[in-house]
Amino acid sequence: MGWYNPTMALSKPPLLVPSNSWVLRGKKVIECRRNYPLIGRKKENLVGVHFVGCKGMLRLKVSASSGEGEEAEPGYIEEFSWSSVILPFIFPALGGLLFGYDIGATSGATISLQSPELSGMSWYNLSAVQLGLVVSGSLYGALIGSILAYPFADFLGRRRELIIAAILYLAGGSLTACAPGLGALLLGRLVYGLGIGLAMHGAPLYIAETCPSQIRGTLISLKELAIVLGILLGFFVGSYEIDVIGGWRYMFGFSAPIALLMGFGMWTLPPSPRWLLLRAIQGKGPLQEYKENAIGALSKLRGRPAGDKVSEKQIEDTIISLKTAYTDEEAEGNFLEVLQGPSLKAFTIGGGLVLFQQITGQPSVLYYAGSILQSAGFSAAADAARVSVVIGIFKSLMTAVAVLKADDLGRRPLLIGGVSGIALSLFLLSAYYKFLGSYPFVAVSALLLYVGCYQISFGPISWLMVSEIFPLRTRGKGISLAVLTNFGSNAIVTFAFSPLKELLGAENLFLLFGVIALLSLVFVVTSVPETKGLTLEEIESKILK
Repeated sequence: MGWYNPTMALSKPPLLVPSNSWVLRGKKVIECRRNYPLIGRKKENLVGVHFVGCKGMLRLKVSASSGEGEEAEPGYIEEFSWSSVILPFIFPALGGLLFGYDIGATSGATISLQSPELSGMSWYNLSAVQLGLVVSGSLYGALIGSILAYPFADFLGRRRELIIAAILYLAGGSLTACAPGLGALLLGRLVYGLGIGLAMHGAPLYIAETCPSQIRGTLISLKELAIVLGILLGFFVGSYEIDVIGGWRYMFGFSAPIALLMGFGMWTLPPSPRWLLLRAIQGKGPLQEYKENAIGALSKLRGRPAGDKVSEKQIEDTIISLKTAYTDEEAEGNFLEVLQGPSLKAFTIGGGLVLFQQITGQPSVLYYAGSILQSAGFSAAADAARVSVVIGIFKSLMTAVAVLKADDLGRRPLLIGGVSGIALSLFLLSAYYKFLGSYPFVAVSALLLYVGCYQISFGPISWLMVSEIFPLRTRGKGISLAVLTNFGSNAIVTFAFSPLKELLGAENLFLLFGVIALLSLVFVVTSVPETKGLTLEEIESKILK
């Protein structure tokens, strides 16, 4: 019987496992005393394992078929302090908050912009096309930004990409707020959108590559919560400034100081250690130099002394894993490799999730939120801003559920349960508009069911899977394609909504979305793997190959 301290250095690459399972090096245990499955490297003829916990230390004894006891070395569980992971999460997450803020603030800004009394300018009489360009200008910029991220993201690195995104946010928000005419306003919206495209690419990358694996699901789900909180913030600022002359300038300009904070915060953070090691394996510089920089970055991210032995061991093990993974292969993938082999499998999973996230009708359902609540007799429905705040608060609460459960229940259960609820809610909305119009509680229940199920499934989990599923050497390009798929499908659904509504009617449109939701459920059940508790390197070696 022996004792194991989780802080000790291991002779082989560390295996990170969830708190309810343990790794037995060299042997795969079938079951243990609490019926917890154990993960192993190879299967041998074992009959069980006994473990005892004692103040952070673990004692294991394995019973083999020969009847002899054998000491086992459990998997390495990375120690970290929450204080050390807060800032490396918060500053990238501000990129998501600023994306959400643009969605929320634009709804109020368009009202102020078109008001003869409140716009504070002479060119308030905008045509439908001009107003559409103002609203969708940031979306076009985001599409361009995600395209630019494809060839340049790995060259820039995650940290510099987010710093550039913050500069674009700052420039776009300031230009929009101070715009002397429509041309400058549209240019500001486009520049702000470029920041969205880069931020939505770089933020999940940086968070996934720098945070401890056992809380990766929690933190990336929290990034989705940051987007929802940004929407809420935009709604609140819009409600506060709606009666102020030139209030739209304040609504757009409020993003500038947040962007400044994001840029300064990212400047103080180290680069992603995994990105540094990827550059070393790609031969972009001296291996020893990149290795030392990676050790220093990981030490800073975990709040450890500079060059500590634990960080050094982790970096050495990661280098071994990378060299093993890319033996006889070029470490830097070609331009189209993301559409080949393991990367294509990853893109099918991640791209499929963000595609279904949009084409199951999320923008359309929220479009109907005001009329649905009004039909149910809610007085708040008369005020679009207040209704939006109510929906936003509910979205935040449900996203918090995903944050708490992503690393507990896992990705697949949340996706399967949430998408099932989305399909049910869409069929209920179709039935309401077809023959249940006299029962408004059905519509309200379906609306809340849709919003809640979306926020525990497609909302946060899609981006979580996208951030962790791609192999390291194509991760930058893969996520840029996924972001492009997301914004592109968003644009298609947004532009096709009105013609489809006129052609099919609301009842048949929601029926169509419900059928698509069922198809997405089949996709999740058959194609989406469980990644809970796995390191990024384990996902690459065990799931994609």
